[in-house]
Amino acid sequence: MLAVYITPFFTENALIFMHHLSRIEGARLAVISQEPQELLPVALRQRLVGHWRVHDCLSTEQLLWAVEGLSHGLGKVQRLLAANEHIQVQVAQVRECLDIPGMDSATALKFRDKSKMKEAFRNGGVACARSCAAHNEKEAWAFVEEVGYPVCVKPVDGAATQSTFRVEDAASLKDVLRGSGPSPERPLQIEEFIVGQEHSFETVSMDGKPKWHSLTHYIPGPLEVVRNPWIQYQVILPREVDSKKYDDIRKVGRQALKSLGMKTGLSHMEWFRRNDGSVAINEVAARPPGVQIMPLINRAHDIDFFTAWGRLMMFDEFTPPKERKYAAGCAFLRGLGDGRVTAVHGLDEVLRNMSHLVTDYKAPQLGTPKAVSYEGEGYVIVRHPETHVVAEALRDIVSNVRVVLMD
Repeated sequence: MLAVYITPFFTENALIFMHHLSRIEGARLAVISQEPQELLPVALRQRLVGHWRVHDCLSTEQLLWAVEGLSHGLGKVQRLLAANEHIQVQVAQVRECLDIPGMDSATALKFRDKSKMKEAFRNGGVACARSCAAHNEKEAWAFVEEVGYPVCVKPVDGAATQSTFRVEDAASLKDVLRGSGPSPERPLQIEEFIVGQEHSFETVSMDGKPKWHSLTHYIPGPLEVVRNPWIQYQVILPREVDSKKYDDIRKVGRQALKSLGMKTGLSHMEWFRRNDGSVAINEVAARPPGVQIMPLINRAHDIDFFTAWGRLMMFDEFTPPKERKYAAGCAFLRGLGDGRVTAVHGLDEVLRNMSHLVTDYKAPQLGTPKAVSYEGEGYVIVRHPETHVVAEALRDIVSNVRVVLMD
């Protein structure tokens, strides 16, 4: 099996995926990237059977050129994998051109284009926010007049709350429209702002059927985190994943995936529980989740979920974990201010007092610049058989650890 993993940059997350994928028995791994292979750790580079550098991973033509080039020296590429949200459609287009199994571009576009996604939801009877793809300012104002403030405004192909705004009034909307300039070629996605608790719902699907699921709670929601860069937020993966209180999201989540045409793969869904208890789907990505959810699944089940995803995508194989042994959670350590990390207060004491709960951590490093990602400068992962213990530990961490940034 010759598989190619495509990633624009060798981020920390990409390196973790490549590390696990390169060790899968029965598979040979090559990589396509925008960065030179010399930036990879030597041990990882030695496990790859090939590398091809492109200028732009968003270019289908360049990806096609790279895959064909690797094929000339290594044999037919049998699988293309990517965990990056922004390149899913381009990767699917290459699959179609070279007759490589996997998600097709029409399906990938429904996951990527939020207006097409919401249209599919409505056609499938899936509960979601009212929305429109505004191709000009007139359409934007008309939609807001219909649903009222606040609204959520974002690109139709946005990811991870990038360029996403909560708009509270006409003056704010005018500013966003002036800066974003909606057009027929580049419409804006405008949605009713849903009030409620935000969560994720991860599903492993095979041949269009859900085979396993997981879920998390966001505290607070991602948009609130982006709007307030000082918030040290939390993600909790409860042990009670099969509780009846999640029956509704299981049902609606499966309807959402069916409406989008999900066949085989791992999906990451964000959803709300409204204040009245009802469920509304926000959006779905046909890729592994971020915000440390993959490591949380590992710790909750004592498994290697990175490798499990790789085997699913390469060999169409997946063995569901037998049980969730623990609840797990992650506290993200985000600096207060701008500039570089100048001090970290309280982390040593937290790690000492919670040594029986902590499984992983990344300490903010003095002198490093403010993180570009909203995941911040560091994190602490904890686990325990009881969900309330994990929740209390995360609250203690974000209450007692402070990362100071200064110019």
